[in-house]
Amino acid sequence: MSGDGLIGQIGGVLAQGEVPLGIIPGGRGNDLARVLGIPNEIDAAADVLAAGHSRSIDVAEVNGHRFLGIASCGLDSDANRIANEAGLISGHLVYLYAGVRSLAAWRPARFTVTLDGHSREFTGYSVAAANNKAYGGGMFLAPDAQLDDGKLDVVMIADIPKLRYLANLPTVFKGTHTEKEGVTVSRAAEVEIRADRPFTVYADGDHLADLPASVRVLPRALSVIAPPSPPE
Repeated sequence: MSGDGLIGQIGGVLAQGEVPLGIIPGGRGNDLARVLGIPNEIDAAADVLAAGHSRSIDVAEVNGHRFLGIASCGLDSDANRIANEAGLISGHLVYLYAGVRSLAAWRPARFTVTLDGHSREFTGYSVAAANNKAYGGGMFLAPDAQLDDGKLDVVMIADIPKLRYLANLPTVFKGTHTEKEGVTVSRAAEVEIRADRPFTVYADGDHLADLPASVRVLPRALSVIAPPSPPE
């Protein structure tokens, strides 16, 4: 019973073992439970556990540290730090608040991203390696990501004017931001991320690594108790 960060750490420990992970959502975002179809209400989540249906999902690693959701850096590094320090704002509003505050002070970074051995460079805001489709309390950053496909959806946001970035921010809650200028989504099993200045890498709200970062997938390495037919 916790949020995505601690659940991801526990899931990482259980990965490649025989013990399934059972989840009662207890955090601000609860994005893994959201995508798996596990209700936020304690009694309803307990009913899911009692039913005992399990499915296998992928586990991801960044510099050897395991997580289940989305690892990101760049503007997201600043936003995660601000969100973690914001004690008076609850729910997904804290992530909107953190995003706007970090955007005000942002200056573009130069990223080098290597996807399964193929490199590209761009100047912009952020890079995210997504095992899950959602983060930040219902922000569908990688709307086509699947938890059990053995791939990471890598979302790269290039340099666009800040006002346009801010105007596009609400579309992340519907996942339609991927149709906007400057947003590129690629898929890979192994991802290397570098930048022209230091960034922390956050995964599901926790600081797990620093750049340069190496992210990879452990396909279907974790059994998790969840409804048999999670919602789309």
